Amino acid sequence: MGRVPDLTPGEMDAEQARIHEEIARPRGGVVAGPFAIWLRNPAVADRANQFGNALRLHGKLDKRLFELMVLVIARHWGAQYEWHAHEKQALANGISPAIVEAIRAHQVPPFAADDERLIYEVVREMNDTRHLSQATYDRALAALGLDLLIELITSIGFYTMVAMVLNGFDAPVPGGKRPLP
Repeated sequence: MGRVPDLTPGEMDAEQARIHEEIARPRGGVVAGPFAIWLRNPAVADRANQFGNALRLHGKLDKRLFELMVLVIARHWGAQYEWHAHEKQALANGISPAIVEAIRAHQVPPFAADDERLIYEVVREMNDTRHLSQATYDRALAALGLDLLIELITSIGFYTMVAMVLNGFDAPVPGGKRPLP
C-alpha cells in the first residue's frame, strides 16, 4: 500500500471528479500512479494530465522510442509503478524483450536499431551527468531535428518528475508486484 490513499468518489469535490474523469478517459477508466496522488491537488493534477497528454498522446516522437525513453528513466529511478505502466507499452510498440530485460538488469541493451541506441544514450547521459555533451547533442540533433529533440528532453524531464512523485509517495503497483529488482 502506498503512502497516499486513493480518493473515493465520495471524497472528491466537483473539480476533482471532473479531473478524475479527464485523466481516466484515455487510461481505460483508471486513475492510478502519480495521477491518483496529484488528484489531491486538482490544479496540479489537471496541468500534469494536460502536459503528459501533450507528450504521450500528441507528441511526434515515435511511440517505440518514447516508451524506451520511459523505461530507461523508470529503471534509473527504480520507479516500480512507472516500469509497470510502460513495460507492456514498450513491448507492444516494438521494443524487443531482450532490450527490456537488459534495461531491467542494468545492462547495456543489445540494440540493432541506431535510433533506439541514440535514445538510450541521450536518456542515460541526462540521467547520469545531468547534461548533454556537445557530441551527443550533435548526434541527436542530426537524427531527430530540433523539434523532436526538444520534445525528447522535455519528456525526459516530465517522466523524471513522475518517477520522483511515485518514489516519494511509494505508489503501489497493482497486485503488490515489484517488477524491478
